[in-house]
Amino acid sequence: MPPNPSTLLLMLLGDFVLDRDVCVFSGSAIDVLGRLGVSSHATRSTLARMVNRGLLRRQRHGRKMYFGLTDRAAAILHDGRSRIWETGAVNDSWDGTWTLLCFSLPESWQRQRHDLRSQLAWSGFGPLQGGLWIAPGVVPAQSIVTGLGLSAHARVFHARAAELTDIRGMVRDAYDLEELAGRYHAFLARWEGPAPFGDPLAARIGLVAEWLGAIRRDPRLPVAHLPPDWPAVRAQTLFRDLEAASLPPARDLAASLLDLRPDEVRATRP
Repeated sequence: MPPNPSTLLLMLLGDFVLDRDVCVFSGSAIDVLGRLGVSSHATRSTLARMVNRGLLRRQRHGRKMYFGLTDRAAAILHDGRSRIWETGAVNDSWDGTWTLLCFSLPESWQRQRHDLRSQLAWSGFGPLQGGLWIAPGVVPAQSIVTGLGLSAHARVFHARAAELTDIRGMVRDAYDLEELAGRYHAFLARWEGPAPFGDPLAARIGLVAEWLGAIRRDPRLPVAHLPPDWPAVRAQTLFRDLEAASLPPARDLAASLLDLRPDEVRATRP
């Protein structure tokens, strides 16, 4: 599924606004997203929604409206940057440690159960059996249950599997490997040939947005216990090659297209 306009806009801001203490003119955002096939109406609506959601902040200069990142949006973009460059999609250095979380909630707590499962899945956990979920590595699961007010109903452990444990089978039981692999196959099918967008800036934004979409919910399972030729390996190599090649021409084009001004709110901070 192609990225939505808000994701594309965040990728633009992450590349050219994040950590620079600047705001971008709305007309610039409309121009760039237009190169990705997003209408001006859709971009304007997206900007307004992102302001309402606390992700963007308006700043007027003369008759022009500029948009800057809020702290919340900056945190989201820093997390995405970490997932792309620090965490990555290929876990080839796993130390054998698992985080285990077991929970038991009253049957009537449907909302709490949904919220917990959603946050566990986001953090790389998979359901092994009943109320037992596992994730590779050391995951700060206690902060998840504490944040949801469920500390009294959950227990967290860190452990290693015994020698006779079929880790590959355990991974198959806890995770939908076919769905995970499908994301990387879709990325490869879209990006191994000619770029699906007509200029380097649009291609770069689309590339990074689609890669982040592919890895966002990847639990980073140990590649040694995944099926042979796991597609994330080839997809990550392709992404990094394309990203490195796209950056210089995208920066050159962005310099001529983007109308940026100092972020007045950030400039007044100590």
